[in-house]
Amino acid sequence: MDYPAENNFVRLVGTAAGRPSLSHERRGEAFYRLPLCVRRLSGTEDEIPLLLRRRQLEALELREADKLCVTGELRSFNNRSGEGARLVITVFVRTLSFCGGEDENLVRLRGALCRPPKLRRTPMGRDICDLMLAVNRPYGRSDYLPCICWGQPAREISLCPTGTVLRLDGRFQSRPYLKLTGEGLLEKVAYEVSAAEIERLDGV
Repeated sequence: MDYPAENNFVRLVGTAAGRPSLSHERRGEAFYRLPLCVRRLSGTEDEIPLLLRRRQLEALELREADKLCVTGELRSFNNRSGEGARLVITVFVRTLSFCGGEDENLVRLRGALCRPPKLRRTPMGRDICDLMLAVNRPYGRSDYLPCICWGQPAREISLCPTGTVLRLDGRFQSRPYLKLTGEGLLEKVAYEVSAAEIERLDGV
């Protein structure tokens, strides 16, 4: 069973920013995490967590700083260990190859709002809307993906009720922040999709 690629599609071109490390095993198959560094036009770098199968790694003689082309989809799961972020977002890799050229970061999603949107304003006075999108995948499962949009689209989407179906194009980005804990301020990283284009799909 498959599902439309436009529901959840990611294409990345970036540089391996570390060595693969074992994430988990499922049904006798090993999965590995690999950080990928993708540079924005502004020069800011996003460090994106990839999730790969062992056989994908074995097909390449991968070295740190190799330039890679990745396609896949965004996946989420709830971390119940009590350590790290509660909602963990990764790029589940479908294809992996060496490549050259400019860095690239493209995400296309179609899903439903699973909580009310939250409109806020940045210290610079710009409107931003926080969304949580439920994106379907096979066998009745869904991925819950945090997204943001800006400006006039943010004001319009903030009025949408839960259950509204949206389609968006954007990028998957990392955002460092400080969290106050019992041990003091700790630097954390949040992941989200920043929408460049967003559309309400009425009647879908």
